[in-house]
Amino acid sequence: MRFLFAFISFIIFFTYITPCLGTSFHYLREKMVREQLEFPLDGRTPIRDRRVLWAMKTVPRHLFVRKEDMICAYEDYPLPIGWGQTISQPYIVALMTEMLKLAPHHRVLEIGTGSGYQAAVLSLLCKEVYSIEIIESLAKEAIKRLQRLGYKNIRVKIGDGYYGWPEYAPFDRIILTCAFPKVPPPLIKQLKRGGLLCMPLGPRYGIQYLTILFKMKDGSCRIKKETPVRFVPMIRRKNLSE
Repeated sequence: MRFLFAFISFIIFFTYITPCLGTSFHYLREKMVREQLEFPLDGRTPIRDRRVLWAMKTVPRHLFVRKEDMICAYEDYPLPIGWGQTISQPYIVALMTEMLKLAPHHRVLEIGTGSGYQAAVLSLLCKEVYSIEIIESLAKEAIKRLQRLGYKNIRVKIGDGYYGWPEYAPFDRIILTCAFPKVPPPLIKQLKRGGLLCMPLGPRYGIQYLTILFKMKDGSCRIKKETPVRFVPMIRRKNLSE
């Protein structure tokens, strides 16, 4: 009798409860885009790029966070993903994506895979995403997650993002999801002329700014600081060995 009750409960959960949860997450995702991005309630600059809004509506953010955080995946704040790292708040993910001005033919380098959420958003808007994560456990989890969810145009490797991925350079766009006091020279070298690099620029403890680096046709660079932010710092290989 106890086995029969457990079996019936199992069937009820997967027949009725699970679809409801899926519907709820879809509703929360729509609400997130509407109230945090498209028509923000706090006066922040709205996200205008329709393709970015579509990508944010499409990627299931709740599948890129820990199980205990799924219910708050669409709230307006970052969430921990383990190993001292976070998944950025939805607005910042959308803002940085919009700042990149992506085109369907672009090849993008991402420094800091994390859970893979930013890479998933990017992958819907460009040709290929090459993402580097220095924390091995995070990278392996992200690879499995992205494969399970069917993202086929994302490559992830374990390594020190400071040095980029020269085998696949040059890149049309480069994005860093971790802060560093200066733009790493190897990344500037791997950025295509006419390309953009977006990153939080600033010290580990202090004010950081979302910054755009424009690489001009003649190879020179122009930097423009935008929104003040707070990101986790870039981890270097030497930091892991300390």
